[in-house]
Amino acid sequence: MIGNAKGVRGMSGANRILFIVLVCAISLSAAAQQLCPPRPTAGTAISNPVDLYSQNGTLTLSLALQSQVGATGFTHYCYVYVQNGVQVEAPTLRLNPGDNLVINFANKITVVGRAPKSRHAPMEPMEMGDVKEAAAANNPCLGGMVLPTSTNIHFHGLNVPPVCHQDEVVKTIIPNNGAVFQYALQIPANDPPGMYWYHPHAHGFSAPQVYGGAAGALIIQGNNQLTQGLPERILTIRRNVDAVTDDDGQFTLNFEPANYPRSPLPIINMSGGQGEFWRVLNATTNGFLALQVNSGGVKQLQVIALDGIPVTAPYYTSTIYLPPAGRAEFIVPPLTAGTSSVFSTVGFDTGPIGDPMPAASLAKIVISPSNAVQRAKPAAPPTNVAQRFSGLASVTPNVTRSLFFSEVNQGTNGPGQFFITLAGHTPRVFATTNPPDIVTQVGNVEDWTISNQTGEPHAFHIHQVHFLVTAINGIAVTSPQLVDTVTIPNWTGTGAYPNVTVRMDFRDPNIAGSFVYHCHILDHEDGGMMATIQVNP
Repeated sequence: MIGNAKGVRGMSGANRILFIVLVCAISLSAAAQQLCPPRPTAGTAISNPVDLYSQNGTLTLSLALQSQVGATGFTHYCYVYVQNGVQVEAPTLRLNPGDNLVINFANKITVVGRAPKSRHAPMEPMEMGDVKEAAAANNPCLGGMVLPTSTNIHFHGLNVPPVCHQDEVVKTIIPNNGAVFQYALQIPANDPPGMYWYHPHAHGFSAPQVYGGAAGALIIQGNNQLTQGLPERILTIRRNVDAVTDDDGQFTLNFEPANYPRSPLPIINMSGGQGEFWRVLNATTNGFLALQVNSGGVKQLQVIALDGIPVTAPYYTSTIYLPPAGRAEFIVPPLTAGTSSVFSTVGFDTGPIGDPMPAASLAKIVISPSNAVQRAKPAAPPTNVAQRFSGLASVTPNVTRSLFFSEVNQGTNGPGQFFITLAGHTPRVFATTNPPDIVTQVGNVEDWTISNQTGEPHAFHIHQVHFLVTAINGIAVTSPQLVDTVTIPNWTGTGAYPNVTVRMDFRDPNIAGSFVYHCHILDHEDGGMMATIQVNP
């Protein structure tokens, strides 16, 4: 049993049967309907998602999460926005620092297909928060029974309060009754400009909803002289897990299949002699990416931001490594027209038990002098507000902690249980009944060393704050960078456990409250590899 899974196992036999019949009936009645917007055909040109810009300091929109089962049983989940009477999927939300974001959200999940293979025990409905009080008050903020049709929204990377209607994901459980639930939050005036994203985070069912497609980009506008006048691309990489074939190797790029040679590659049209500004989101649930652009040789890419935060100094690299949930913003140099070119991930070593991550082509780049592409809209005017986390590298931490990732298989072939544990504590899977694993105070700056005792890499992520990566395996990083997700490499089975040291900044009083940290391989998070931190005022 994973988490506080009372749910179906706690039901009587008759109620269990009724629950299953109801789910099946919903699935059969909705399976034939076109509930998600049509997704792009393989081999066609990539286009940016629809952009929604704030006006007069506010972006207000209506958004629904819908679902549809495909021919193979794979469930597509889609964030739907209606523009001029036409459904569009996963719009990019663009705001300036200090702007307000208002989303009138409706959970319209009506169908759930067969669950794909998973290494953790099959998820069952579970109680989160006070189910009885939530039902009596008809208030999703108080919790609810988490079902395959439940959801919520996490604004990944935003440094906003961990409260209901903003960015709280443990007790905020939105049922699929179609009722409007309003998210209303303000982008902090000192949040760095860059790429963030939004996705579901209902514990136990985050992975299927995200790998089904429920993810969209959020851009905080800002100035960067290096990108002025360059065409801009928003590229979201997803990875499907098919319920029938168990083919978990199919990437998509802006929803277009990147499954060569089974189907032709997506096409990125570029103009010869013109560099471009690319913003890439790794919205896969388990994909560790090693991104390259090859055009008559591997090109040097100029990295200007990671996980939404401008890097200390832009730098060149031939390969950009992104863990699940990671983002990179970089400049692709001018390419020569007529040159065979490809955008790809060149493979990543996931250890002896990790999900294989072989090399894969993601798109064919077609270069000609006549290709027209979207140019970046003028950036927001500069502000004099000091950016969040400024000077963190020079701050002396007043608390140090050690944590570790571990796993336990139940039997020879699993299923497994997944843990993230504070040193000195006993590993346990996440449950809302658990007390906070860490209690700290607003004003603290802490160094955490996170080690990996397993044979596969993990992607450490914490809500509400970014952190500074200061050391890897005890060796100081020469140019520390702020990120919100970092890879902890797998243990080889001998020697010391790999570890990464990060500096946590809890000085902002707006993040006071309870929130979570976890592995962003969402199958692991759903399986219990998550814990709670309480930041007291």
